[in-house]
Amino acid sequence: MEKEGKSDSDNRSTIKVNVKFSGRSIQVEISDESTVKHLKSLLQPLTNVLSRGQKLIFKGKVLADEMTLKSLEVGNGAKIMLMASQGLHQGDGPIRKEASTLPTVRRMPEAMRPKRDAPQVPVVKSQLERWKATGVVALSECNLKALPDEVLTCGHSARVLDLSHNSIQHLPAAINSLSSLQKLILNGNEIMDNSFSWEELASLKSLMVISLNQNHIATLPPEVGTLTSLRQLHIAHNKLTGLPSEIGLLTGLEVLIVNNNRIHSIPESIGGCASLIEVDLSSNLLVELPETVSKLKDLKALYLKNNGLKSLPSSIFKLCCELSILDLHGTEITMDVIRQLEGWENFDERRRSKHQKQLDFRVSSSAKFDEGADKS
Repeated sequence: MEKEGKSDSDNRSTIKVNVKFSGRSIQVEISDESTVKHLKSLLQPLTNVLSRGQKLIFKGKVLADEMTLKSLEVGNGAKIMLMASQGLHQGDGPIRKEASTLPTVRRMPEAMRPKRDAPQVPVVKSQLERWKATGVVALSECNLKALPDEVLTCGHSARVLDLSHNSIQHLPAAINSLSSLQKLILNGNEIMDNSFSWEELASLKSLMVISLNQNHIATLPPEVGTLTSLRQLHIAHNKLTGLPSEIGLLTGLEVLIVNNNRIHSIPESIGGCASLIEVDLSSNLLVELPETVSKLKDLKALYLKNNGLKSLPSSIFKLCCELSILDLHGTEITMDVIRQLEGWENFDERRRSKHQKQLDFRVSSSAKFDEGADKS
């Protein structure tokens, strides 16, 4: 069967498809060996619709993610319709100084993870041009084992670098050539302690977000304290056993997500992170928190579930006057303990105001504090 719009002069491995979305036509240049999932990842920055919210329709049939365009007979000049699921549009605005409850990071199922023996998705000229025009380098789920050299040619044009769910083990020192980079996303790779130089990242003066969830990082080096422009640090689902004291030098840090690690203690220097709004320490090995946590006066959300905690810093309710979300599920902290802390009444009022639909809470049968539980 002849592919739609295909001519003898077309390159056999590279095709152009026209995606109809929201009253406009988006032309995408892509290898015909690429999967539908990869096409969706290319469309994400162009349409602002998350990949999982995209439904691509060709000749009346919904295209399955795992199929290649070639196997589906999607040829050069093919017309594809994109339908977006409501509520799955990604945000593209500036980082706001307000707490946002992030969902617990879940590991990608083994069957969906990039296969080590799968071929790397090639970078085509139109991608490079689009990266430079939009500032968004989208390379998630491309079976990458290393950063493509083409990325480094973006220079100061690159603002966002998304390398999620690949098999990358190292970042080159030359990444500092992306001088305007604001977000570096490396979730679900093979990143370890020596995979890159934090000092090189510190030279990226605009870098505000680093996301390293679902990797193999066991130690954060002292050099992390040199990333003074950092606003968000996500290192959930790794192998961290602690945080360096230099973390306190990140005075502009607003979001710290380190749940599902093996952290057994938090340094007292955490009190130096005066801008922290949201902290997730869930599912670690903590038995106590330093009193300096009470210095986080802008803190709005603190997640501590599934730890061995028996108490909270004595002044946390008194000094953390913005705190309204406190998750203590799976700890040994009892209602009697928290009611004795100064400032409890004010915190409880903020909590109730925050959760208007849940104006009461109960203590479970084991007498543990159960924030936001349904009333019985």
